[in-house]
Amino acid sequence: MSKKKIYIYSSLCVVLFFGWIFSDSNQKNEDFAERVKVSLRDAGNQLLLSNQDSTSLVLPIIELSSYKFKLSFQHQLSFEPSFLVEIVKNSFKKNKLHNYYRVEVKQCVDGEVAYSYEMKNELERNIIPCKGRVLPQNCYTIEVKFTNTTSLYLDKQFFLFALLFMMLVFIIDATFLRQKAVKKEVNTVQDAINIGSYQFYPEQNKLVMQATEIRLSKKECELLTIFVSRPNEIIKREELTKKVWEDNGVFVGRSLDTYISKLRKKIKGDDTIKISNVHGVGYKLELK
Repeated sequence: MSKKKIYIYSSLCVVLFFGWIFSDSNQKNEDFAERVKVSLRDAGNQLLLSNQDSTSLVLPIIELSSYKFKLSFQHQLSFEPSFLVEIVKNSFKKNKLHNYYRVEVKQCVDGEVAYSYEMKNELERNIIPCKGRVLPQNCYTIEVKFTNTTSLYLDKQFFLFALLFMMLVFIIDATFLRQKAVKKEVNTVQDAINIGSYQFYPEQNKLVMQATEIRLSKKECELLTIFVSRPNEIIKREELTKKVWEDNGVFVGRSLDTYISKLRKKIKGDDTIKISNVHGVGYKLELK
């Protein structure tokens, strides 16, 4: 794997790790709950003031469950539902609370829902219609349930899953590259052609004998490729020159002999192979 890839993966993992360390979902939930309570107390006070009541109390806000809260009052009150909708919306907006929630106004005596509505991104939908008429003087509780809680925060679970995902991608990528490298290595070994004690690698322009590597020029490699494809067979000079030089520039008279001489020197380490000259005809790779 390249150093650049390793750097990118490492950087992302470090960022996600520290995000996971420093993201405190419990603290965020507590902060959210506190802001909801402040907002509901503010809305409750405005409802009391609309009843010309500046002395009775808004009772402590109760958190019924995750993202569900109850507002209650010391004394009975009466209010117009549209006023409730407006003050709750404004109070939530002031405290930067999101606008996906359901509100139920319940009678204290029997728990019957006197009025209910739902907000979805500032669009109000009445569940129990009551707009246009005032709720009579009575004991009421107001319950608020936040409905789109998944978008509230990026908590520790997000960072943990993202970190695990990055590690998985890194492992898969590393495994794939390793398999690719092994496959390439295997293919390289399979591409070798045995010539006596030598291994000939046409694609890499080289001969290998034990631990010694012998580099070949392009022309030497092309000539040797022709010879090994037809061992112990006379190959005419005209055929060799045509295949090696025809499409690669002008052929100079003694070029073939020069390259044959170079090849002979490079394979002289093994007496069982040699390139012999058949006078007036061509050359032959002899393998014993």
